[in-house]
Formats: sequence, C-alpha cells, structure tokens
Amino acid sequence: MQIVYKRCCGLDVHKESVAACLLIIDEDGEYHVEKRRFRTMTRNLRELGTWLHQQGVERIAMEATGVYWRPIWNVLEPLGIEMLLVNPHHIKNVPGRKTDQIDSEWIAELLQHGLLRGSFVPPAEIRQLRDLTRYRVHLKQDRNRIHNRIHKVLEDANIKLDCVATDILGVSGRRMIEGLIEGWRGPEWLADYARSHLRKKIPELRRALKGRVTEHHRRMLKELLGDLDSVDAKIIRLEQQIVEEIRPFDDLIERLCTIPGINVVTAWTIIAEIGADMSAFPDADHLVSWGGLCPGLNQSGGKRNSARTRHGNRYLRRALCQSAWAVSHTKDNYLAALFYRIAARHGLKKANVAVAHQILRIVYHIIRDSGIYREIGGDFFDRLHPERTKNRLIRRLEKLGHRVVLDPPQQGFPRNQPL
Repeated sequence: MQIVYKRCCGLDVHKESVAACLLIIDEDGEYHVEKRRFRTMTRNLRELGTWLHQQGVERIAMEATGVYWRPIWNVLEPLGIEMLLVNPHHIKNVPGRKTDQIDSEWIAELLQHGLLRGSFVPPAEIRQLRDLTRYRVHLKQDRNRIHNRIHKVLEDANIKLDCVATDILGVSGRRMIEGLIEGWRGPEWLADYARSHLRKKIPELRRALKGRVTEHHRRMLKELLGDLDSVDAKIIRLEQQIVEEIRPFDDLIERLCTIPGINVVTAWTIIAEIGADMSAFPDADHLVSWGGLCPGLNQSGGKRNSARTRHGNRYLRRALCQSAWAVSHTKDNYLAALFYRIAARHGLKKANVAVAHQILRIVYHIIRDSGIYREIGGDFFDRLHPERTKNRLIRRLEKLGHRVVLDPPQQGFPRNQPL
C-alpha cells in the first residue's frame, strides 16, 4: 500500500497513561519504529508534545476513548500538528494480539497509509460553548425530575391539583403548594390563590385541594421546592453565560430563527454542536449522516434488512426532533406540509425524523451560504404535481359517495372567483 505520511504517530489513550508509537521513514527509505509510554499528567503530556515536535511528526491519530482524549488534544493542539480523532469501531485490531503498544502501532500503521478518517472536532471556543449548552440540557432534565417528584408527593397526599391546573408549578400552583407546606390554610383559602383563567375553576380547585396532607408530605414538598429554586437559579446563570459566549454569532442566530420550528435555544444548540464553519462537512449529506438523521443502510443479497437511523450526535438530534414536533403544530409552510405528507404514509415518528433531517439540511445551507430561510409555501407539493393532486382529491370525494364533475374556468373570468 502507498505510504501517505512518512512521519506519523499513533496514540492509544487510557485514563492514566498513553502509549505512543512513532513511525518514521527517513530519506534513505529506512523504516524506524519508536515506542514510548507517558502518563496523562499535564507535565508528562507536555513532554509528549515536545518529543513529537522534535521528531517532526506530520500527523497524529488517537482513539476517541470516553473523555480521556480531551486533555491530550488540548495540550497537543497548540503545537500545530494535524490531529485525527478516530472512532474506535473503525480501527479494531486483529483479535488475539492485544496490548497498548500493539494498539498504538496499529493506529500508526493505518494512519501512515491514509486509512483513517477523523471525527469532527470543533474549535476550542465552540467546544466550550458546547459544554454550556449540554449542561443546560442536563439541568432542564433535573428540573423535570424534580417536577415529577413534586407531582408524586401531591398524588400521595391525594391533592389533585394537576387535574385542574395545567401547570402545577405556575404562579397559582406554586402559591397553593407553599400554602400546603405552611399547613394552617384550608382548601377554600388555597383555592383563592388562583389567578387569571384559573379563577373560573375555584369550585373545582377547592375539591382538588382537599386531601390528606401529613407532616411528611409538607417536609418533602419544602425540600423539593428548594431543589427546584436552586436548579432554576443555575439555569438562569447558565443562560446568561451562554448569551455572552454566543454574542459573536448573533447574526447567525437571527438567520437560523427564520426556519419554522427553530427558536433561540435551538439555535444555541445547533451552533454549539456543529459550529459556524461548514468546511468540515463536504455537503449536507455528510452533516445529516453525522447527526444521525439519515436512513441506515443494511442490505444483503438484494434484500434491505433495516433502515433504522444510525447513532449520531444525540444533543443535535434531540433539539432538531423537538423543532420538528413544533413545526407539526404550525400551518401554511413547507415543513409542516412535509410532516403531514410523510405521516400519512409512514406514521408520526418517521415524519418527525424526516422533517428534522430536512431542517438540518436547511441549516447547512444557511450557515455555508450566509443566507436566510425562504418559504416556498404549504401548497408546494400540490403545485409540484397539480394533475396528481386533482386526481387524488377526486378519488377522495368519490369514496364519500359524491359524483365529481369538473368545470374548467370560463375564458374572461379569473380563477377562484365567483361568477
């Protein structure tokens, strides 16, 4: 096989150590192999970087091993040496011979012949923004868990607040729960805390707030409300930090928000996960595949066994699927028409993934071409094949027992206007 890199290094990364194998082909064509092991302390990683720099290494490859590759990447990145982060499934060694040194040599050999494909690693500022947006997701999940625990305690006390109020932790619901914690206020008093549209349901609230609340329930509700306030305060601080960090991308956020279903928070996630430079993805197909939003390929003997989507970036996929559900509640736009067109044939879940797929393709072109979303209309598919649309609607009317007679518009009268 052709040798692509004459000076390259493979790294087998672990929690406490990293095995390095350096492959060098000198000017005389002689083949040299040098192996070393370094600890993962900062001082030792700097020694690794100095050694690689002195040897004139052209490219480095390492496995994506949990989070243990990150400190090595951060230390070696300023050296200016091109690095590849490789999926471990793509570089499995021959079974039967397994040591760290052999693994590092195998990685170096594959790299030397140009057989490795690197994973997408965004710049440092995007990685920092990614940490913030992902932490926000986990805090939101923590808040949902606390919300569910509060609901569980209320059910245990036979307080049916959720049967009357849409949000048990809204302004009215929160005040009622605090009244339950105080313990000396009855259902009639607590129901009077209702605000806005809940004022119309005061009789129902009085019945829902009459339960069997014990001291244990009050203690649990007090602790859970304290946890909820703590998480809410963290989310507010984190969002303020995200706004500051993402300020250079305000124009891009505004353009992304022109897409139906995309709000500011989703735009944060998109930028944090894929960055603002699309040169890492040759085309929209590569980005959609990386995001895990394209059909899988499993075919043998001319038979397709499965078309399930692959595992991709779960944070990006989650945000885009939520946007697709949001689009399904809108009207008169292309994405909503696409959703219901696919849902009619394949179901809601596949329609959701398909619309998320389409949103990500639109995102790619908006970022790459510095453009905005231009709506082509909810009747796009009707205009695409007008004859087919006409025949389909005729068949539907005939199934309902109607006899359809088409009367083309008379000359001199505008279409869709009464005579």
